[in-house]
Amino acid sequence: MIALGKRLLVEGVGTAWVVFIGCGSIVLNTGGVQQGYGVLEVSLAFGLALVTASYALGAISGAHFNPAVTIGFTVAQRFPVRDLLPYIAAQMLGAIAAAAMLAYVASGRPGFELTASEFAANGFGDHSPADYQLHSALVVELALSFAFVMASLMVACRRRLRPIAPMVAGACLMIVYMVSIPVTNGSINPARSTGQALFVGDWALDQLWLFWAAPLLGGVAAGTLFSFLRGKCGRQAASLSHEQGKAA
Repeated sequence: MIALGKRLLVEGVGTAWVVFIGCGSIVLNTGGVQQGYGVLEVSLAFGLALVTASYALGAISGAHFNPAVTIGFTVAQRFPVRDLLPYIAAQMLGAIAAAAMLAYVASGRPGFELTASEFAANGFGDHSPADYQLHSALVVELALSFAFVMASLMVACRRRLRPIAPMVAGACLMIVYMVSIPVTNGSINPARSTGQALFVGDWALDQLWLFWAAPLLGGVAAGTLFSFLRGKCGRQAASLSHEQGKAA
């Protein structure tokens, strides 16, 4: 077992990489992201950032880089409860460090302001890229977080799929962001949302609760369903093996 301190360092670094690359594709682009323009590029940036970080660091920490994923794995009994809060704290620190670096780099551009479109903060209503309201943002963030965490769990538990698990997770994250960016600017990750919100302040902090509640609920739901399915599949496999043994 790798020491917790090393795993926490890797989780922080990996989260920082995903946030810096993904949000940087918005923040450092002078045009910003508009509905129907730049969404594919930003989604690809998030997906590839996760793929590279997972391949590079996944063997050390498990490559969660997202509190919703850590919650999901914990509920599914694939991750120890004692490490839950330390992992989330490390992910938060990594995301905040990435946001601070982005703010510093972006401040070198004349006319830069810490607004939603400029700094990739997540929001709904007047602060949604396409003015989507609270109920739309809640459904999108909850459903897509559930799907992303469920996909991560399903590939992680299959030994034969482990070599391509980072590719699957990255592709899933890319698809998730393609749908969620026009609605909320794309969260699915409370750490990613918190880092940007702390620098934008004001409304971004007021609306931050949604980008914790929805992804974490999605992660809990995914972990619960995964445990149910794995338990049921395990019982069916044992029963089939028993029947085959009797037949023999």
